[in-house]
Amino acid sequence: METKEKTNKGYESQLNEYITQEKAAIDLIGIIGKLWFEKSIELILFRNQLKDRSASEIMNLHLYARDIVKKSISVSDSVMLANELYKSDVCPSRIDIGKLAYEYQQEKGNYKSATDFINDKLKDLIGKKSTQTPKDVILYGFGRIGRLAAREIISQAGKGEQLRLRAIVTRGNSDEEIVKRADLLRTDSVHGNFPGTVIEDLANKALIINGHTVHMIDAKNPEDVDYTAWGIENALLIDNTGVFRDDKELSRHLKAKGVDKVLLTAPAKGDVPNVVHGVNHETVDLKNTKIFSAASCTTNAIMPVLYVIDKELGIAKGHIETVHSYTNDQNLLDNYHKKYRRGRSAALNMVITETGAESALKKVLPHLAGKFTANSVRVPTPNVSLAILNLNINRETSLEEVNEIMRKYALNGSLVEQIQYAFSNELVSSDVVGNPCPSVYDSNATIISPDKKSIVLYIWYDNEYGYTRQVIRFSKYISEVRRAIYY
Repeated sequence: METKEKTNKGYESQLNEYITQEKAAIDLIGIIGKLWFEKSIELILFRNQLKDRSASEIMNLHLYARDIVKKSISVSDSVMLANELYKSDVCPSRIDIGKLAYEYQQEKGNYKSATDFINDKLKDLIGKKSTQTPKDVILYGFGRIGRLAAREIISQAGKGEQLRLRAIVTRGNSDEEIVKRADLLRTDSVHGNFPGTVIEDLANKALIINGHTVHMIDAKNPEDVDYTAWGIENALLIDNTGVFRDDKELSRHLKAKGVDKVLLTAPAKGDVPNVVHGVNHETVDLKNTKIFSAASCTTNAIMPVLYVIDKELGIAKGHIETVHSYTNDQNLLDNYHKKYRRGRSAALNMVITETGAESALKKVLPHLAGKFTANSVRVPTPNVSLAILNLNINRETSLEEVNEIMRKYALNGSLVEQIQYAFSNELVSSDVVGNPCPSVYDSNATIISPDKKSIVLYIWYDNEYGYTRQVIRFSKYISEVRRAIYY
C-alpha cells in the first residue's frame, strides 16, 4: 500500500512538473513574439529557431540543449531571461537564450539580480542604435530554392529592417500562372505548409505574403526589366535559375535598373567568388564586388567540417562521397539526358554521377586543392543528402577527440550557424528535413581507423532548406544588414 502511494505521488509530481514547464513554454511563445515584432530581437536556442514553434517543440528543444551542454536548462529560466531582455535597451539582434540560460545557471551567484546579469552579458548590445538600411530583394526564378528563399525572407522580415522581398521574376505572369505559383508557395510535399498567408492580387500582378506586397514580373532576359517602375531601388537580385553561371552572363542583371548586386544560388564559373558563409565570406571585397555565388548545397555541407578538421588535426588527403537526393535535373522515368546515367529513372535507381565538391575546394579552401577526389550517388529520396568524408590526417587522434572537436565548434565560435552536433543513435535522413544548419555532424557514425590517422565522418544536410538558410545568411552579409548577435 505504501509503495502504491509513493508511486502515485511520483506520478503526480512528474505530471505537475511537466504542466508547469508547458505553461512556461506558452509564456515563452508570447515573449518571443513581442521581442521579435516590437524590438527586432530574435531568440534562438543553440541555433534552433524558436519563432513559430509550439509549446511541445520548445520543450523538446530544451531537452536537446540539456544533452548538448550536459546541464539541464529550464523553460522557466528562459522565460525569466526573455522578460529581462524585453525590459532592457538591447538593440535589434539575434540572441541565443539557451547560451544565456546556461551561463546564468553557472554565474548567477556573481550578480545581485537577473537584470544585472543581462546588463553585463549584453553590455555591447545595450543602447546601440541600428544604422543599417533595409535591402530590397528580387528573386529571379521561383523553383525549389526560390520558393524556400521567399518563405525565409518573409518569415524573417519582422519589422522590415533587413531583407525586404519586393519582386519575383518568372517567365510568364498570367493570372493562371500567378495562382499556380501561389499554390506552390503555400504547400510543399517535403517542407509542409507555409505558416503564413498568401493572397493573389491578380489586378496588380502581385502576391501579398504575410502583408508584404511582392510583384510578380514577367521577363525573358535579365537586362529587360526596369525594377524602379515598381519602386525597387538598389536591390540584391538572387538568381535561382542556374541558367547564368559566369560573370559575363550574370552581369546582365546589373544592366537592369534598380539592381545593385547579384547572388547566384549555384556554383559559379570564372572569376565569381564562390562563398560558404561562415568559412570564407570575410574574404570577399564587398565594396568592389557586385556578383557573388553561394556555391552548392554540398559545398556548404562539407566545407565547415573540412575547415575544422584541417585546422585542428591537419588533412593530408581525402575522398568525398555524397549520397544525394534526386533533383529536378534528373528524369522521373527513363529518357534521354545529356549527362551519363542521369537519364535513368530518379525514383527507381541509385545513380552514380559527378560532383563539383573537389573543384569547389579551389575557391573556398584553396590550400586543400589537389588533395581530394570526389564523386556522388543520387538516390531515390526527394530531399536530405549525406556527405561521407574519408580523411587521412597529419597526426593520431581518437573518436573521443574528434567528437569533442566537432561539439566545441557546434557550440562556440564562428561556425555555430553552420555545424550542428547530432548525438542520436537513431538519426535518419528524414530527421534532417528543415534543419537550418548546412552541416549536421553524425557523432555516432564517426569511424577511426586502427592506425588512428584515417577518419571517416558522416555529414547530413538538407540540400534544400539548409542550403537556403546559408543563402539568406550570405545575402544579409553582402547587403550589410546583419544584426548584432550573442551566441
